[in-house]
Amino acid sequence: MIKILRWAENRFVQADQIERHCLINVVNPGKEELEKLTVEMRIPSDFLTDPMDIDERSRIETENGFLLIVLRLPKYNEGSDVPFTTFPAGIVLTKDDTIVFVSSSDIMDILNLSDNRLKGVADGKRSSVILHIFLKTALLYLRYLKEINRKYGEIEHELQKSLKNKELIKLLNIEKSLVFFMTSLKSNELMMERLMKTELLKLTADDKDRLEDVLIENRQAIETANIYSNILSGMMDAFASVISNNLNVVMKILTSITVILMIPTLAASIYGMNIELPFQHLPHAFYIITGTSFCALLLCAVIFKINKWF
Repeated sequence: MIKILRWAENRFVQADQIERHCLINVVNPGKEELEKLTVEMRIPSDFLTDPMDIDERSRIETENGFLLIVLRLPKYNEGSDVPFTTFPAGIVLTKDDTIVFVSSSDIMDILNLSDNRLKGVADGKRSSVILHIFLKTALLYLRYLKEINRKYGEIEHELQKSLKNKELIKLLNIEKSLVFFMTSLKSNELMMERLMKTELLKLTADDKDRLEDVLIENRQAIETANIYSNILSGMMDAFASVISNNLNVVMKILTSITVILMIPTLAASIYGMNIELPFQHLPHAFYIITGTSFCALLLCAVIFKINKWF
């Protein structure tokens, strides 16, 4: 899908054709769409295909006057085993100041850039737009990290009573999300630091100050993800022990009940044999044997209770 947008009233709105200073949003393009962009805008084909590789790392590349910025963004996968992952998005800057977004997911929708006014973006200047995207990406990482912390708390509460590995596997999947986040955040940081040191984007003094603010937010996200990952790694072993201990407690109770119930079972087994047995000719033999077994059962239960064997 290819959507053409132009700058108007501090936001990008739908446009009918490609024009100077416009924004082209390319989402999960097909082969024909990629060829069309390559021919019409003379964009290097690698600049359009590389961001479609899910393993592409954040980087900067220039060729024939075109600038490619690959940024990794977070994504929430509803219903998936791993709730949060990351994906690459390519930002191509052309010679006529046109911005081209290329990704497998709609970054305009994920970063909520379509409906809202873009604060701090003056006249749709491409450097301001890119810095705004960087900032929104860092803030989205922080928001998702808060959501990860909330999910972690819910699973931790469930684990205290758990006897199975289901909750432990959920924690493992959350740990995978944190690994994805840390790897992507660190590569984003290296990319932005290189962008600040070079003149590829022609940043002004104000732009560099904004980029510094973005780097601060990005580093905060890295530290937060690192803290959560360390806590989670340390607690995984503890929770595994909790599950094992819960299972041991259940087995202990069931074993105690089994031992206690063996007393009337033994009496019933003995008196079920077809041989000469005590009390068998008495009219109340059944009540005597049952009462004796019940008393022995109660005595055994009291002993177990005193010794805390239940």
